[in-house]
Amino acid sequence: MKKKVVSGLLCAVMAASLVAGCSSKSAPSESGSTAADTTTAKETEAKTETQKEAGGEGGKVINIYVWNDEFKARYEDYYASKLPAGYKVNFVTTPSENNAYQNALDEALLNQNDAKPDDKVDMFLVEADYILKYVNSDATMDLKDVGVTEQDMSKQYDYTKVIAKDSKGAQKGISWQGCPGLYIYRRSIAKAVLGTDDPAEVQKAINDWDSFDKTAAKMKDKGYFMLSGYDDSYRTFSNNVAAPWVNGKKIAIDPNLEKWVDQTKKYTDSGYNQKTTLWAAEWASGQGPEGKVFGYFMPAWGVDFVLAKNSLAKAEADGGKQEVGNGVYGDWAATIGPESYNWGGTWLCAATGTDNADIVADIMKTICCDDATMKKIVEEKNDFVNNKTVMEALAKGDYKSAFLGGQNPLQMYCDAAEKIDMSKISPYDQGLNESFQNAMHDYFNGTVDKDTALKNFYISAQEKYPELETQ
Repeated sequence: MKKKVVSGLLCAVMAASLVAGCSSKSAPSESGSTAADTTTAKETEAKTETQKEAGGEGGKVINIYVWNDEFKARYEDYYASKLPAGYKVNFVTTPSENNAYQNALDEALLNQNDAKPDDKVDMFLVEADYILKYVNSDATMDLKDVGVTEQDMSKQYDYTKVIAKDSKGAQKGISWQGCPGLYIYRRSIAKAVLGTDDPAEVQKAINDWDSFDKTAAKMKDKGYFMLSGYDDSYRTFSNNVAAPWVNGKKIAIDPNLEKWVDQTKKYTDSGYNQKTTLWAAEWASGQGPEGKVFGYFMPAWGVDFVLAKNSLAKAEADGGKQEVGNGVYGDWAATIGPESYNWGGTWLCAATGTDNADIVADIMKTICCDDATMKKIVEEKNDFVNNKTVMEALAKGDYKSAFLGGQNPLQMYCDAAEKIDMSKISPYDQGLNESFQNAMHDYFNGTVDKDTALKNFYISAQEKYPELETQ
């Protein structure tokens, strides 16, 4: 109960300004063609010490709240060597399932004023599914007050900035990545079933949902699966809804989500999927050497953080490398698929009360704004970074993804990024998406009928958000 109350405290402050916070549109700035100016470790340390002298002694532990190790890896690879001497970064990790991450974060933020200097939350990460809850609260600082300016962010994709502004226009979050999604497929399976692995030709076979369905039937006839399981096409539908999950205080299931339910039930009953659930071991194994799954809807982070690792015959933990010849690494390609969509996104927020604002700002500017650093992230991690200048140059250059068989998919990502519309999000998206998918799993596998699954969804939704109304 305490956790629900804490979560409610943060939600309440933004209710009146929800619509204004995500519906306004501003043209992306193309100014500032030079790389963002990032300070040296000595300069950052000097600034931080000046701040401590002016405002009292602060801690030398920078606490960053996260739900997995994705950003930790980016920090270690692209910033750790710049950390001023005597300082330590501590990643506080709580998995996202069942709102556990938000609950832990909310409790820490509620205790921020009374926390010891080394225990204060300095930075925390949020996802698109619940970013509005935090940017419209007093828990986050305006980034200009931290030291990150509009000029620093001038090359970023507009939607990544708009979504992280509060109802008054203050920039409360910053992201190093964009998350346009594509359909990532196995080349060898494409050749076996479609006679070609060329992305342009494969696109013709999945250009719309009718074509996608016909190709799914062909995959089954040849002993393959079009998708892994119940959740794989979810984001292509949920990111193209006509309205948010919540209208006022009432939960509303969008017709596009009903289409996902109907499609997934059909695919399950027809044997077009393997009846797996997202992130399960069986789902991941479909991406490996023995996998029979044709493709996965994935954004760029899914290629680096998920598919590349799961494709290996010899895991990195066992001494394997991400290289062609290890498993099915390299036996993949990317194409647009039946519908453009966005999946996820991670934003960095400076916690109100941080005593290490200068270091927080320098981490943000280095990883999220610096051209050279962001170019390295693309070339070394296959991530899609939040920098138009860098991405367009690489899309037109000689960039090649070894994982994607030497393909350069970046122009497809760039084009998709320009189409992203995040105006239909709500602060309840993570919990409601999770509850809806989980409830429908029972319907897909035949445990309950559709009406019972819907009833179970509403029960779960009200347990998470008692302030909301159901039908």
